[in-house]
Amino acid sequence: MAADAPITQDVVTIPRKLPETGKVNLVGFTRPQLREALIEAGTPEKQAKMRATQVWQWVYHWGVRDFEEMTNLAKSYRALLAERFTIELPEMVSRTVSADGTRKYLVRIAGGHEVETVYIPEEGRGTLCISSQVGCTLTCSFCHTGTQKLVRNLTAGEIVGQVMLARDDLGEWPEPGTGTGEGGPRLLSNVVLMGMGEPLYNFDNVRDAMKIVMDGEGIALSRRRITLSTSGIVPEIARCAEEIGCLMAVSFHATTDEVRNKLVPINKRWNIETLLDALREYPRLSNSERITFEYVMLKDVNDSDADARRLVKLISGIPAKINLIPFNEWPGAPYERSDWDRIEAFADIVYKAGYASPIRTPRGEDIMAACGQLKSATERQRKSRRAIAAEAGLD
Repeated sequence: MAADAPITQDVVTIPRKLPETGKVNLVGFTRPQLREALIEAGTPEKQAKMRATQVWQWVYHWGVRDFEEMTNLAKSYRALLAERFTIELPEMVSRTVSADGTRKYLVRIAGGHEVETVYIPEEGRGTLCISSQVGCTLTCSFCHTGTQKLVRNLTAGEIVGQVMLARDDLGEWPEPGTGTGEGGPRLLSNVVLMGMGEPLYNFDNVRDAMKIVMDGEGIALSRRRITLSTSGIVPEIARCAEEIGCLMAVSFHATTDEVRNKLVPINKRWNIETLLDALREYPRLSNSERITFEYVMLKDVNDSDADARRLVKLISGIPAKINLIPFNEWPGAPYERSDWDRIEAFADIVYKAGYASPIRTPRGEDIMAACGQLKSATERQRKSRRAIAAEAGLD
C-alpha cells in the first residue's frame, strides 16, 4: 500500500446527550466546546468565557461532579446547568491490585464495552497507562491486545475519564480553591498512551483529551509528563508534534523490515526507513528532547548482538532513549522472553553506543497488567498458540 494512502477506520459516533437523562455530558469538552455548549444553554455570550472557565475548573481541576457544589456560581445558574448538563465518568467495573502495588482498572464505557487502565506507582511519582480504543487494528503478534479486534474509538470524554477515575481512586483531587500539587508530589504525575489501541488512529479525540490533561486550570500535567506511544502511523506523527506536543515513544521492536513486518504489521505500510524519516523531525517540531524507542525482547527473534548493532546504526542522529522491555507472556503467546543475560548483553551494546538503554522492570504481571498484556474481559477471544502464530506468519 502506498505510504501516502489515506488513513481510514470505521468510527462509531457516540452522542454526547445521554439517552437515559436527555442531558449533555460535559466530560471531554474542550474549552471552546464548553463555551459553545453554555451559550446554547442560555448563558449570555458576554459571560460565556468567564462561566466556561469557572465550570472548567470545577470539573477538571477540582473533580466536582455536582453543580450545587460550584459555589462561585449563582444558585439560579447552577439550577440551569443541572437541568441541561451532567458530569459523568465511565464506570469502574473492577479494581485489581498487584503484589507490587500496580492497579488495574476495568472500565466500562458507552455501549457496554470495556477497556483497561493501569496505574503504576513509583518513588515520588506515578504513571497512568490509558487506552484510546476498544481493541486494536494493528494485530502486533507479540501483543495480547492485538488479538482483540477493534470495536470502536474512545471519545475524548472516555479517554480523559480514565485519568479522572484514577484520581478518584487515589483521592488526589485538590480541595476547591487550592492548586494541584500543593500537597506535595503528585501520585498521578505522568500519563502514557500505551494502553489498548493505537492513539494516532484516534487522533482528534486523543488530542482533545490531552489538551484537558495539559491545561493549567484543568488536570494540569505538563506536556513533558505525557507520552504517546505509536506503532508508526507516519502521516500523523508531525500532526502530533504540532497539535499535542507531548513526548513520543515508538513501538519499534525490530531492526529489519522482514522481522518488523511480522511483529508490527503496519510496517508493511510504512517501513522502517519511512518511519525513521518522520521521527527525525519530531524533536524539532514538538520541541522535545528525544524519542523513546520501545523494544520488546523476544527470544531468538530480535535479541542478537547483530540486532543491537543494527538498532544503534538505524537511529543514528536521532536524540533517543531505548527502552528494553522483557516480553510479558500471556496465554497462547507465540514468543518467549529473552534470557536475562541476553537482554543485558543487548543493553550493553546500546549503552556503549551512547544511548540510554534501561531495562524496564515488569510490573503487574500477576494481574495481567504489564505492557502488552491488556485485553478487556468482555471482548476476550481465546486463540490457540498455533492460531496466533499462524496469523503472525511464524508457523
